[in-house]
Amino acid sequence: MSDNAKKMRRAPTQKRSRERVQNILKVACELIALQGSDGMKMGELAEKAGVSIGSLYQYFPDKAAIIHALADRYNDESRHCIEEALSEVTTSHSLIAAFDHLIDTYFELFLAEPVICDIWTGTQADKTLRDMELEVSRENGAFLARTIARLRNEQTADPSISARCLLIMSMGEATMRLAISVPVDEGREIVGSYKRMTRREITEMLDAS
Repeated sequence: MSDNAKKMRRAPTQKRSRERVQNILKVACELIALQGSDGMKMGELAEKAGVSIGSLYQYFPDKAAIIHALADRYNDESRHCIEEALSEVTTSHSLIAAFDHLIDTYFELFLAEPVICDIWTGTQADKTLRDMELEVSRENGAFLARTIARLRNEQTADPSISARCLLIMSMGEATMRLAISVPVDEGREIVGSYKRMTRREITEMLDAS
């Protein structure tokens, strides 16, 4: 879990405890998908997860800790997908194609996963989630910057490139949050506009070599 995520009261060390925590998070996802995080009650979560309310609070001190744990898990998946998609690119064209595909995949994931939508629509009201989002944007932006530096045959990314890549990733999070808050067709137009902007920006950074 990231440093910005709210820590569990008791980190699971044994296999059985880790499985119990994973089951709690699985049931939390099911409840959030049905009624949203605002409607999820700790008592109901404990009952459906098959644990006592005391055991639940041993791992998660409050509902926010559960939301942060789920957000951290989705952030890890996001980092993995981006690194996997960009690590093999060898040309400017393949980088832009890979990034386009990532944006489309990310949007479809948001549409298909109500839990992700619920978490990210509440980001602006939760400082921990905002900090987590910034941390992930920095990490993903740094990976994009290193990819561009590699294609430019440079050992390290120029600070201006790094800043632009951070902006691309941060704008991507904001774009997805806006796109899922409007009708789907309008959301697709918003995502399409973001893709066109990022294509121009990435192309300009690559051509500057």
